[in-house]
Amino acid sequence: MGEEQVVREIGHDEYDPKGTLALIAVYFVILLVMWVFMYFVEFLGNELTVV
Repeated sequence: MGEEQVVREIGHDEYDPKGTLALIAVYFVILLVMWVFMYFVEFLGNELTVV
């Protein structure tokens, strides 16, 4: 119980958010695929319909 833990401060220069950037990139890729599906499959292949 008397042990001290070492706390390391991370400055702004050392912080490299690669995981966050990867998640945002994956999110935009999913949005792009959904847009391509909606545009090329739904709108160009068929007449416009109201669902």
